[in-house]
Amino acid sequence: MFGFLLGEALRDLRRAGRVAVSAVALITLSLAALGGFWLLSSNLGQAVAEWRDRVRIIVYLRQEPPGAEVQALLDRVHALPGVAGARFVSKADALRSLKRVLGKEASVADHLSSNPLPASIEVTPAAESATPEGTRALLRRLGALPDAEEVAGGVDWVERLSQWQHLLATIGFAIGGVLAVAAVLTVTTATTLVLHARRQETEIMRLVGAPEMVVRMPLLLQGMMQGLAGAILAVIALVVAYRVGAPELEPLVNLTLGLPQLNFLAPISVVTLVIAGTLLGGVGGLLARGRREP
Repeated sequence: MFGFLLGEALRDLRRAGRVAVSAVALITLSLAALGGFWLLSSNLGQAVAEWRDRVRIIVYLRQEPPGAEVQALLDRVHALPGVAGARFVSKADALRSLKRVLGKEASVADHLSSNPLPASIEVTPAAESATPEGTRALLRRLGALPDAEEVAGGVDWVERLSQWQHLLATIGFAIGGVLAVAAVLTVTTATTLVLHARRQETEIMRLVGAPEMVVRMPLLLQGMMQGLAGAILAVIALVVAYRVGAPELEPLVNLTLGLPQLNFLAPISVVTLVIAGTLLGGVGGLLARGRREP
């Protein structure tokens, strides 16, 4: 029975002709647009997560405490709400870090008459403080320490990056949604044309007692095949675009976002796109309505 229904669906696809091809093209465009924005959004999300983990607040000290008092100072910082960790950075450690940053120009620091860099405490915020509001509250608490000269750091720019991620996802869903509606309507049109072309055949099937499911199942399968074809083409287009574009974009992404490489969509995301395309086509097939002969 299924073989018969599948054969009818394939025959209906040939009947639909250019309209069916248009439906496949629109499904491909809608899913490619959605997948493209999804790919960008997922990589931005990865960057946001990594930078949130790297967020540090630096407490510059008025003067470097004696070695015996360092642990007591760290204990006071650890006791503050919203602090996950704290590390003391001496003036000598700060100068060594500066020389590493300077690289070949590190010899410039050797000509300094004295070490101008302050001692500091590098604070790792707890999860609840890794937000703009939580960070501002933690900055106020750290700034109130008697030993603190200045406090620097925050996550505002990380949150702005997160907002861009959500904006990209919203734009992608909006564009994909509009194209998906157009694709469903085109599938519906193609299926309706086929339904009109075979209306006499379907009426005869109903007269001899064929269940409505048997009558309409080829239409559903026709729509699902269009959706599946569009989804597969969209995935292929995304893979090609990723392989061509990723090597060109990775140096810029590494410089601006700190990501060593752009990652393609996860397998579950690819499967979701394929299922979404198949369902879009199926919905178009279900919505088709033909006129019964009187």
